[in-house]
Amino acid sequence: MATATLLPTIGKPAPDFTLPSTNGEPVSLRQFKGKKSVVLYFYPKDDAPGCTKEACGLRDMSAEFERHGAAIVGVSTDPIESHLKFRDKHQLPFVLLSDEDGAVSRAYGVYKQKHLYGKKYLGIERTTFIIDRTGRIAQIYPKVKVDGHVQDLLEFLGD
Repeated sequence: MATATLLPTIGKPAPDFTLPSTNGEPVSLRQFKGKKSVVLYFYPKDDAPGCTKEACGLRDMSAEFERHGAAIVGVSTDPIESHLKFRDKHQLPFVLLSDEDGAVSRAYGVYKQKHLYGKKYLGIERTTFIIDRTGRIAQIYPKVKVDGHVQDLLEFLGD
């Protein structure tokens, strides 16, 4: 099994990346420089109950995020085809990125050993990063519990 990776540090530059996206073009973190903030959320799997609830919560409050000048970007290791079905099924207004080899998830320290029904496997631990206009990490929400998470993000962005 891979060794645990550490989360980036608040105040330090966020690891840059370029990944395939649901908008048909590769998306890089640097494309968002100058935007007030980026809500970069890593989630385990398209259409899993918690992931769906999280994505729909972000969708339902997407106008509030826009009002705060924040772009929402979702990342999982699912392929683009899965992301497109997930986006269309739930009418998600934000871009989803496919990190199929887990390289970006590892760079952000969210690709971890997990346990389910007594089995160990590697996967994404639900984590959200807020990245500021200079490309630095402004806040980290590790091991996200979906209930109340969107409100926590909006409170932080509202400060």
